[in-house]
Amino acid sequence: MVEETIARLYAEQEMRCPTHLCIGQEAIPVGVSAHLTATDLVFSGHRSHGHYLAKGGDLRAMVAELYGRETGCARGKGGSQHLVDLACGFMGSAPILASTVSVGVGAAWGARMAGEDRVVVVYFGDAATEEGAFHEAMNFAAVRRLPVVFVCENNLYSVHSPLAIRQPPRPISALGGAHGVAAACGDGNDVEAVHALASGAVARARRGDGPTLLEFATYRLMEHCGPNGDLELGYRSAEEIAAWQARDPVAVYRNRLAADGALDAAAQERAAAETAREIDDAVAFAKASPFPAPDQLARFVYPETGR
Repeated sequence: MVEETIARLYAEQEMRCPTHLCIGQEAIPVGVSAHLTATDLVFSGHRSHGHYLAKGGDLRAMVAELYGRETGCARGKGGSQHLVDLACGFMGSAPILASTVSVGVGAAWGARMAGEDRVVVVYFGDAATEEGAFHEAMNFAAVRRLPVVFVCENNLYSVHSPLAIRQPPRPISALGGAHGVAAACGDGNDVEAVHALASGAVARARRGDGPTLLEFATYRLMEHCGPNGDLELGYRSAEEIAAWQARDPVAVYRNRLAADGALDAAAQERAAAETAREIDDAVAFAKASPFPAPDQLARFVYPETGR
């Protein structure tokens, strides 16, 4: 619902940052974050709204950041691709492919040296596994047996390039074995399947038994960047998108709960209404917030000199 609102309001051109929506991929951060504590740490890439919110990130601060306002989580300087909320352990996101993978491993090493009971989760897409930083970080994590969970959201595309023309026909999770890392793959559109695999990986990291690579098959229903569908771009067929729409994780789980008698229509309507109120409040807060002052342009960008 948050991202549907972003998509609807984006046409007003008040949000001027690139925006990557994760509609269709919601089950993964929900299933993983259910096992994390407030002191566990999360790192992400450019498609980070779901990771931020599932870890407990402040919605008002996120929306204000998209609007470039001073009250945003990065003071209005980062936009959608640079979310951060230290209070809940969401350490940050960055658009450079695989760039936060090694930073997350460094955080896990730091936690190990400090004797802290922390698990670090790093989210990334399938294309990040083609970067050297990913392999170096995984190797280091394996050697040091670090408490990190690598979560690959395999949505089959790197921008417009399908996985089949970029990688050989083997699961991405097989890369874990090559580095001596425990690995598993599962259905990223089934929140219970994600929850089950993440349970073992997080527990393993917390015990000190080392890292795990989890690969989840999923699909982004929107375009790579922006609020609209991209059928007109021609790199995905209408049939492919429709097949994945039928597996939409929110709809699938809602129907499962309804069939089990765990969620009635009235409860669903109340939850939707409350969520809508929270979203409307966040948008109003963002639009009413000031832009950063011009004299703040370089603050936090360059080291403070005291002058």
